[in-house]
Amino acid sequence: MSTNVLRTADGWWAVLGDRAVRVDTKAVTTAELLADRAAVCEAAASGEAGTPVADLVALSPVTTPCRVVAQMVNYRSHARDSGFTGDIPPAFFRKASGSVSGPGEAIVRPSHVKFLDYEIELGLVMGAPLPIGTVVEERDLPSYVAGLVITNDISAREVQLTKTQFYESKSYPTFTPTGPYLSLLEPEDFAHLLDLRLKLSVNGELRQDRTLADMIVRPAQALTLLARFQTLDAGDLLLTGTPGGTALKAPPKPVEKIGALLPPALKWKAFFKAQAKNPHYLHAGDVVTATIATPDGRIDLGKQRTPVADAH
Repeated sequence: MSTNVLRTADGWWAVLGDRAVRVDTKAVTTAELLADRAAVCEAAASGEAGTPVADLVALSPVTTPCRVVAQMVNYRSHARDSGFTGDIPPAFFRKASGSVSGPGEAIVRPSHVKFLDYEIELGLVMGAPLPIGTVVEERDLPSYVAGLVITNDISAREVQLTKTQFYESKSYPTFTPTGPYLSLLEPEDFAHLLDLRLKLSVNGELRQDRTLADMIVRPAQALTLLARFQTLDAGDLLLTGTPGGTALKAPPKPVEKIGALLPPALKWKAFFKAQAKNPHYLHAGDVVTATIATPDGRIDLGKQRTPVADAH
């Protein structure tokens, strides 16, 4: 069974139901904690009464700086929403680790961003180095991936689309809410990954709801493809794509064909004029709730609840 770990300003905690037991470790970073996994096991097995989880203020269980890499268009439902047909070549992009924030911190919308979008994603936290040229088979996943976290790949859509700029559009501070739990997996837990269900709601309205079975490039293959050009180390984070249901959707094909005939400036002006009528983009005062779990609770990454605020 997986073991959930929570991080606060005071240190690390092993989560046991609605209570948590402090982990006796000197680890400051996620990588250091993973190297001291025995201390986590000891806390989880201690039998202590612990502290109510509700009394703890969770920080991101992934400490920074670290590498944050993400997969692009990696769920069939998201591909349909985005207007893709046929085979989709696997693609990756980087996010600044300064975008990582806690599971209860506000998502801050920069003043120049009107079209702020959400993307729930399963985050893989590396437990060992992934050297260039590594080939990862399904059976090898426990050797490289230590655990899982909920992440939200917040996106400034007008920056992403008009500049074709993923790095900037997804790297503003608070644009990667992470946690609350780092779920440390046992080797047998990996057989249950495809049962994980990702759910995201805005103000209580369900927007995204899919299992990993909807994934196009699954974790072992993704790590193999990534290792062609990118080294990863323990404590690094891979976001594995989002299912359909984001605010942004491709325009109908006839509209898209007409838009292709326009100069870029006019095309984007028309596109965002239409997007301005879309009520699903995030605004100050909204609350985004995200969960990832298997139906039987074998793996449960907790609940992420992030308000949205405007930059001052």
